Amino acid sequence: MGQWWGEESITIGIPALVLLGLIMACWTAAAAWTLFTVRRRSLTSRKDRLRLLRMVRMMDEAPGLPMIIRADGRIEASDRIADWFGLETLPRTIHDLAGSDARGVSVAEIDDLWQHCRRTLSSAAPFRLMLHPHAKGHALSVTGHLADPQISRGGAVLVWIIDASDSANEIARLTDDAAKAHADFAALVGLIEAAPIPMWFRGLDGRIRLVNSAYVAAVGAENAEEVVSGNVELIETTDGVSPSEVAHQARDSGHPIERNVMVTIDGERRAFSVSDLPVGSEGVAGYAIDVENLEQLSREYRAFRGAQRALLDQLSSGVAQFDSLRNLNFVNLPMQRLFRLPSNIGQEGVPVGELLNIMRDAGRVPEARDFPAWRREKEAWFTASDATDEEWVLPDGTHLRIVAQPMPDGGLMMIVEDRTEQLQLASARDTLLRVRTATLDSLFEGLVVLAPDGRLQLWNRRFAAEWSLSEEFLGSHPHIETLLEALRPQLASPGDAQRIGMVIEAATLRREQTGGRVALADGRTLALMGMPLPDGNGMLTSLDITDSQKAEAALLERNQALIEADAVKTRFLANMSYEFRTPLTSITGFAEMLRDGVAGELSDTAKEYMGAILESTARLSDQIESVLDLTQSEAGLLPLAQEVIELMPLVTRLVHDRASQIEDARLTLNLRGDRSAGTVRGDPRRLARALGNVLDNAVASSPHGSRVNVDLRRRRDGAHIIIHYQLGAEGAEAELARQNAGLGLPLARELIEAHDGKLEFMQHANQGVTATIKLP
Repeated sequence: MGQWWGEESITIGIPALVLLGLIMACWTAAAAWTLFTVRRRSLTSRKDRLRLLRMVRMMDEAPGLPMIIRADGRIEASDRIADWFGLETLPRTIHDLAGSDARGVSVAEIDDLWQHCRRTLSSAAPFRLMLHPHAKGHALSVTGHLADPQISRGGAVLVWIIDASDSANEIARLTDDAAKAHADFAALVGLIEAAPIPMWFRGLDGRIRLVNSAYVAAVGAENAEEVVSGNVELIETTDGVSPSEVAHQARDSGHPIERNVMVTIDGERRAFSVSDLPVGSEGVAGYAIDVENLEQLSREYRAFRGAQRALLDQLSSGVAQFDSLRNLNFVNLPMQRLFRLPSNIGQEGVPVGELLNIMRDAGRVPEARDFPAWRREKEAWFTASDATDEEWVLPDGTHLRIVAQPMPDGGLMMIVEDRTEQLQLASARDTLLRVRTATLDSLFEGLVVLAPDGRLQLWNRRFAAEWSLSEEFLGSHPHIETLLEALRPQLASPGDAQRIGMVIEAATLRREQTGGRVALADGRTLALMGMPLPDGNGMLTSLDITDSQKAEAALLERNQALIEADAVKTRFLANMSYEFRTPLTSITGFAEMLRDGVAGELSDTAKEYMGAILESTARLSDQIESVLDLTQSEAGLLPLAQEVIELMPLVTRLVHDRASQIEDARLTLNLRGDRSAGTVRGDPRRLARALGNVLDNAVASSPHGSRVNVDLRRRRDGAHIIIHYQLGAEGAEAELARQNAGLGLPLARELIEAHDGKLEFMQHANQGVTATIKLP
């Protein structure tokens, strides 16, 4: 433990009364010596006798009395001493001075006195001790030395006894006070030394004189002497003012100075509350309390309060906080909007009464006949024992719920909830419930809603009529088992009741949609459907499909006939296409032979006619091929080759094949793409036919002077071929486009879908069309 204040001892000097007693004892001894001298002289002289009487009288009135204690224990003294010892007469021996508890001196003290006397007789050593008679409560100071042989030839001890009661009491009191002061000082030093906070004391010169162990540890010194000798400061100079200068200011003003400063301890900056206390004219004491945790809590509280107020600003409810003086100290944004308050009102400390006046001026409080009385009622919120809940209806029809919650510190929190929309929604809900009931009653299906526990919740009149159930029975909200028992007599097969229960169970418990049909005993057929509802309930609907079932059977028969007719049509078209192809091939072959001069040279007119014949047969052959591919594709019989096709070369070839057609239409075709478009697997001939049909449609549909854009792109889902063009062709070109669209585009779609692709068209507001071909 460090050293505080240094080691000091308290020495109590001999009081003045004790000194006075010693002086009197000396004076008495001188008088006794004179008496003995006079006794040795001749007493014949009257003058000497008178002098002797005066001396005896002086000795009797002296504060100290002599007593002779001989070697055999006999004593000689004045009778006055007996009164000091609390005895009536002077005893003969020293041991008789020891009396009972009420008289004399204790046996231990008399024995101690006798031992000192014997030691003095043997060694001539003087002694001094204190006696304490029982009766008088006196304190007798005893001083003894060897008596002169002239006084007692057989050897004796002359003892001087002085009544030191007052001095002893004073000495005892001072001794007790000194012991107590020493104990208190030691306790104070120990307390200061054990204090966990740094403490120090400065002299009048401002230098550190004393420190405790906490100070030594805080500055990282070895001991207190090192701190004092080096005047090591714990507190740094702040704003140009050193710690010693602050101590001088406290000494000069006579008042403590407290301040918060940052102190570096063990390499960590912490906040300390430092106090300098003037200690009279001795110097200035100081101590430092670590308030870093308090500062941290304060910072956290400020951050929490800021976060809380930011959160309150995000609420839809208005919140206002009042302090113990009933002044407004916070209002959130919804509160400002609800009551149309100024934006800075929460910073002005407005009293609650004045706030109500502002609300009234803005028309945001209920109409009151006696507004001052109404306002006083609201001020009573602060003294209420519980929260107050009120409903305010404002002049504009706004409904507000006001909750006033008194706070433990005497303040108040006011929470405002705008319930206008809630009330409107409640009214709308009531209306919706009535509309729902009317809607359900007007449905063609019978309908019931059952809870997961199997209880009937809701039904419509159609259900009651279909199953011949009474309103009283349904109004009792029967369990599903009871409901099925009521439905069983209506069924053609009683076992169907179990099927209905399974449909209801799937909808309510398994949350699955199921259905089925049941036949009634009266010949009707009902279609059942069980559906889970979002609120956890299940709905069962029943629809009379007796008539629709008959119509369905008729439609099935008709549909079967149509399917057979479509198959006949498909076979007819396939056969006709094949039959057309053979004579068309012969016509094309003979026409080519005539054109080449096999039958002789033709005239120019004949050659022109022959070219027209070949062009028409080529077009007809193409149409027949399209019809054949289309019919085979619809029938799922179209054979496709599986080859790797490079898209960019394929599209480039298709564009080059139509160069003359594009030039004749005075169009501009832009082809954008490269080898990154990649490859696809499919039939090159049929894929080229599909892409060519789409491109032909774009060229034929575009007006003269327009532009056709063809883009090839590779996406995650495959290759995209995008053809963008404008609509607006007129005359023969438009007619040709419509013809091609009538057969070419459906064939293109079929061929592309046969390659697992997709053909999409999108028409824009500016008469633009985008055809997108997606191939995997």
